[in-house]
Amino acid sequence: MKIAFIGLGNMGGGMAANLVKAGHAVNAFDLSAEALVRAQENGCATFTSVREAVDSVDAVVSMLPNGKIVANVFETDVLGHAPKGAILLDCSTIDVDTARKVTADAVVAGYDMVDAPVSGGIAAANGGTLTFMVGGTDTAFARAEPILSAMGKAVIYAGGSGAGQAAKICNNMLLGASMIATCETFAMAEKLGLDLQTFYDISSKASGQNWSMTSYCPVPGVGPTSPADNDYEGGFATALMLKDLKLAMEAAQSVNADVPMGARAAELYDAFDKAGEGAVDFSAIIKKLA
Repeated sequence: MKIAFIGLGNMGGGMAANLVKAGHAVNAFDLSAEALVRAQENGCATFTSVREAVDSVDAVVSMLPNGKIVANVFETDVLGHAPKGAILLDCSTIDVDTARKVTADAVVAGYDMVDAPVSGGIAAANGGTLTFMVGGTDTAFARAEPILSAMGKAVIYAGGSGAGQAAKICNNMLLGASMIATCETFAMAEKLGLDLQTFYDISSKASGQNWSMTSYCPVPGVGPTSPADNDYEGGFATALMLKDLKLAMEAAQSVNADVPMGARAAELYDAFDKAGEGAVDFSAIIKKLA
């Protein structure tokens, strides 16, 4: 297939490269000249405008920073410019309402579209092992699944339009809260005199086991290799976790959901971000809890 890929940041660059590896012809666009150079090195054709990139393609994939940008790109440069038969896939993490509106506009304009946010971080984007949570019609999902499978290890249908975004923000609210709980637990274990590797060996096989501990341990030298072993560089930035938690708080308010743990996680990550830690991995919040 010929696929336009819009947004070649930390996640999108690796995703586009994996589409090339899967045998697709990729038309790449980004505002960053450096990102376009990397895309060329990875086998993509590069373009200086979205409209040029989406011309004559079979699919359009976007990976963009926020809902406002997603809405603007699709409404201004994709709808009516990409061929009517193209399948549209937005892999950005945005609010549910915007995802539904963009999809509704796409349908009116004659396109199939899915919202397909991802879980897995930069390493998974580069390695093609992302998990996609997909919202849209059955028909749109069937068309999108082969494209998403080239970039991930799991492609899961969540339901109708916006369901992918709903699943993503719920998942990341749980992740943010569980990471803070994991960090404060290790900090307390150390103050109680426990060896942290020993505590990991116990808790990772007991009822306290969770993904933040066993797959992404915030303590250097404990558990599988994680950003903690690289001075919290790489991984999933604190600023991005905060963005997702803010989306979760907006969604919770819109449906009157009681989320005290999620709300507290949002407060703590907001303070961590304001302390100048927005660029480090979100597990680095352990430094504030030690």
